[in-house]
Amino acid sequence: MSTDLRGRVALVTGASGGIGSDLAVRLAAAGCDVAVHWSGNEAAARGVADRVREHGVRAAVLQADLADPAQAGGLVDAVERELGPVDVLVPTAGVNLPVQAVEDLSFDDWSRTIAVNLTAPFLLAQRAVPGMVERRFGRVLFVSSVAAFTGGMVGPHYAASKSGLHGMLQWLAKRTAKDGVTVNAIAPALVASGMVPDDLDASAIPVDRIGQPEEVGELAMAMLTNAYLTGKVFLADGGMFAH
Repeated sequence: MSTDLRGRVALVTGASGGIGSDLAVRLAAAGCDVAVHWSGNEAAARGVADRVREHGVRAAVLQADLADPAQAGGLVDAVERELGPVDVLVPTAGVNLPVQAVEDLSFDDWSRTIAVNLTAPFLLAQRAVPGMVERRFGRVLFVSSVAAFTGGMVGPHYAASKSGLHGMLQWLAKRTAKDGVTVNAIAPALVASGMVPDDLDASAIPVDRIGQPEEVGELAMAMLTNAYLTGKVFLADGGMFAH
């Protein structure tokens, strides 16, 4: 049975482009009020908010630097002031700082990647999940990567940040399932966005092309609307990794 999301409040981080913008609009089409978070592109975020409002729901546009723990932790508070308690949390915001060799990875790049890709989703969940448990409804969907399984091409910092989400969701899922809260992750491979060049060589992907945000969005919505699915990581990788 599909979960009805009408009247729920969703927070989508990194919603100014790519996977985040697609999901923000899909959640609006499902009846959610949507908090559209942005970090570096306000104009794009406001454009997404306009598309959200076309579905007859509310939208809030909120800025935060998720590398700053104080701003990450405070983002849920800002959403609650604008729209109400967060029922659906989808932290799609991430950083991708490629290196060619482990000795090329600076500590600052390691720290920023972990802060945005892993610590910020934790802080958001830490703030939002207790309220979900209290209200006996919640959906948390982390955005991982095929790199969490394979090591990927970006570097050890990126792979570590994404695989860390898997351990966190397992811990959370087991402790919140009986209270109506599901915690899962979707793990895309290369998806068209500002982080992936359009002319990237896709020969390593069995389907022989990079993915599209809407293909990730379709799977994400299936996960968010399934009340019996929790503690799972689903790949959307064009067949790159057999799992």
